[in-house]
Amino acid sequence: MTGTTPDYVPHEMLGLLDSRYVDIDAIPWSEARNGSRSKVLYKDNEARQALILVEVDPGCVLSDHEHTGLEMTYVIEGSLEDEHGKCTAGNFVWRPKGSRHQARCPNGAKFLVLFNGGARSIETGEIFPNFED
Repeated sequence: MTGTTPDYVPHEMLGLLDSRYVDIDAIPWSEARNGSRSKVLYKDNEARQALILVEVDPGCVLSDHEHTGLEMTYVIEGSLEDEHGKCTAGNFVWRPKGSRHQARCPNGAKFLVLFNGGARSIETGEIFPNFED
């Protein structure tokens, strides 16, 4: 098995086929730029998949980026919007490989993002999530 919840100690003693229950409150927030923070709930570097909980402050503008694979987002609180539309709490948006956008959260938001592939920052060229570590 190549998937994991990074740095989550309770999973270290589990068998290969055991279920992995995750206490999300036990995972610290990782601060990012522009008033956003995240918790990696699942990551598989080999398959280039990740499930990430993201929380952003009101007025946050995420970096302009292009998707290197499919991105699926479920908004839990607030809203996520870009030049293509607005996704509000309880709704879902997905973006195909090759799509490009710059998301804004005028009132803040909390959302789950499932990456099958990643996204490349237009400004820095950085790929996120980082599937190399």
